Amino acid sequence: MFFQTLTLGLTVSLLTAATPVEHGVARSVPLPKRTSLTTSEGVFNHDLAVLQSIATRKQNLINLKKNVGLQAFNEGAEIKPLAQIPSGLQARSPASEPLIDEEDDSEWAGTIQIGTPGQSFLIDFDTGSSDLWVPSSNCRSATCSTKHKYTPSSSGTSIAKSGTFSIEYGDGSTVSGPIFSDTVTVAGVKAVNQTFSAVTTLSSSFQGDPIDGVLGMAFPQLSNLDADPFFNTAYLQGAVSQGVFAFKLASTGSVLDLGSTNPDQYSGSVEYHDIETSSGFWQATGAKIVIDHATRVSGFDTVIDSGTTIMYGPPSAVKTVYAAIPGAKLFDTENGFYSFPCSSNHRVAFSWGGKQWDVTAANFNLGQTESGSTQCVGAIAGQDLGLGDNVWLLGDSFMKNVYTVFSFDRNAVGFAELA
Repeated sequence: MFFQTLTLGLTVSLLTAATPVEHGVARSVPLPKRTSLTTSEGVFNHDLAVLQSIATRKQNLINLKKNVGLQAFNEGAEIKPLAQIPSGLQARSPASEPLIDEEDDSEWAGTIQIGTPGQSFLIDFDTGSSDLWVPSSNCRSATCSTKHKYTPSSSGTSIAKSGTFSIEYGDGSTVSGPIFSDTVTVAGVKAVNQTFSAVTTLSSSFQGDPIDGVLGMAFPQLSNLDADPFFNTAYLQGAVSQGVFAFKLASTGSVLDLGSTNPDQYSGSVEYHDIETSSGFWQATGAKIVIDHATRVSGFDTVIDSGTTIMYGPPSAVKTVYAAIPGAKLFDTENGFYSFPCSSNHRVAFSWGGKQWDVTAANFNLGQTESGSTQCVGAIAGQDLGLGDNVWLLGDSFMKNVYTVFSFDRNAVGFAELA
């Protein structure tokens, strides 16, 4: 997860945890509406986008280097240093951002239960990370004061484990604390003895964010806890019959399906594509980007990440993409944002050797560069994220166009048309 703690606003509930699990049937997690980095006036929120772009450089890359080595990265690329928040934005912490509300959220969250009896937490589901953490009852900071907190003594199945957990995100935010195992339940899917952290330190950048913590859904290689993520544990224990989960992210009816795909959410068949398993990410290989039916860049990998809002590619490749759009120009040199004529309507699509999967005009357009401008900002930015010279990062600006399936059984990511 190229994690963003910078925009807020999801408050949903999962299906009742006591609901029995039927093998072969997806357990569905309802997710509320999510919007892009566009104000209600149709203007691109540049400050928020810069903060989110900074947050894409995060500790998971360093964790992967530590756990696997540089061979996990394309062409042996070195890890890029953490980005710094520009001084002009320092004063605008996430807690005081004026657009932190229901209309500008950036997280896909739902309620999970930890312990026996279950203690409820509002969690961000993230396909770009692999750890579960929630605040501890021993967290006394102002940041923790509004959050649900885990109390080990209130759970009959809590076990304290040795060691400590810590992680630093690209925006400088941090969490750390002791490690536990306990029963974790998501929409009726139960993982027993699941390793997680109850963090006692939660930096102020999380203050005002409605989520309590994060549930990672990537591969164990990214785990700072050196443990299987929740879904892997549940699968190994037989809580789901298939190693598959899927997201439908749309303006209405968004949902996370666990244990199977849900035919009610998509039409036709799922088109699967192999991933580069050594990276730890859901990194599909052999991609190309098409502008107006012509291939502009090809042969690259794509990390599919629900924890990222927009799409990122290497700066030189993104420059090639926008060169195919008349009137497009570099809008923000430092952060790699481009603008294009608002009145234009160019087809943007990605393909992995099969169908071309379109990014709709609404999902590609992040809004006017300023009020009244005829130039709008595109949802593809040119940034070197340290993933390698040939790796793109596709966040929700892409995922909102398709039903996205993540399959441990196939070591593949799949796409299907939304129903």
